[in-house]
Amino acid sequence: MHDTLPGKHLIYTYDSGWQYELYVKNATTIDYRIHSGPVGGRWVKDQAVHTDRLGPGVHTLSWTEPTGTSVALVVDLAHRRLHGVIFFPRWVWEDPAKTVCFQNDHLDRMTALRDTGPAYPVEVVDESARITFVDQCDTDDDGVIDRAPGELPDGYADRTR
Repeated sequence: MHDTLPGKHLIYTYDSGWQYELYVKNATTIDYRIHSGPVGGRWVKDQAVHTDRLGPGVHTLSWTEPTGTSVALVVDLAHRRLHGVIFFPRWVWEDPAKTVCFQNDHLDRMTALRDTGPAYPVEVVDESARITFVDQCDTDDDGVIDRAPGELPDGYADRTR
């Protein structure tokens, strides 16, 4: 398994059953899709991210979205485990459907909703996940995540590798 993070394409399922997909486009950018959970159906391209390598096969990723949601992940490729903490602003937690879209087409709306709030109290979701799919792709490949979760073929997110 490659120890490099850029180009990694992952599908992972949290202990709660929420399923996410992440493509590390390069050292500072990710694309992702959310397959299930309160914001299932949401997808994002070109999200700025901070990454770091903690050790062999262990990496961190963290970012703040235009919605005001912040995310911190520890990805353990060697053990195919992930730990994530998602900090949802109150407005997202109370009505997550407002964020279920291709965010890039609705940035003005997302920032307006964020600014309207309420932002607090923040809902903290802190849990572990099993990485069920890992692929090494080229970096900066806009074709890895290029459509909504609902537009994918049946069984796409159930693949294992």
